[in-house]
Amino acid sequence: MRRALVGPLLLAAALAIAGGSPEDGGRYGGGSTGDEKEAKAPRIRVEPDGFDFGKALPAKTLRKEFALRNFGDAELVVEGITTSCGCAAAISSSSRIEPGGSTQLRVTLETRSYSGKLERQVLVRSNDPKTPLLAVKVSATVETPRAKPR
Repeated sequence: MRRALVGPLLLAAALAIAGGSPEDGGRYGGGSTGDEKEAKAPRIRVEPDGFDFGKALPAKTLRKEFALRNFGDAELVVEGITTSCGCAAAISSSSRIEPGGSTQLRVTLETRSYSGKLERQVLVRSNDPKTPLLAVKVSATVETPRAKPR
């Protein structure tokens, strides 16, 4: 009689360790799992992922348009955009992006009186659980104009 109980008890213990029975939505049952929740999430991407303007003169405003894309399965919400310096600015065309959709991210970089390599970041905060803060790097090499020979 003891042998008759050992099999069902071992099965019950194994199901409890593995996450429950199929009837109560356990890991091996038909219930919802964390994987389904993860699959229904926004995913942010920017194209291109950064940009180097190359050589530029002082006192110029450089402009570049990026594409903010949502390759997830839920609406992406752009919660805020900041920059690492007052010489850079950014704005998006829309704060909400449907799955598979995109919007423009317009970035400006002012060279002012800088000289040499200028690197700044645009930080995009969103509801993407894997990348809540996306950094976009923009750079330029500011060179003073050479005097023309007489």
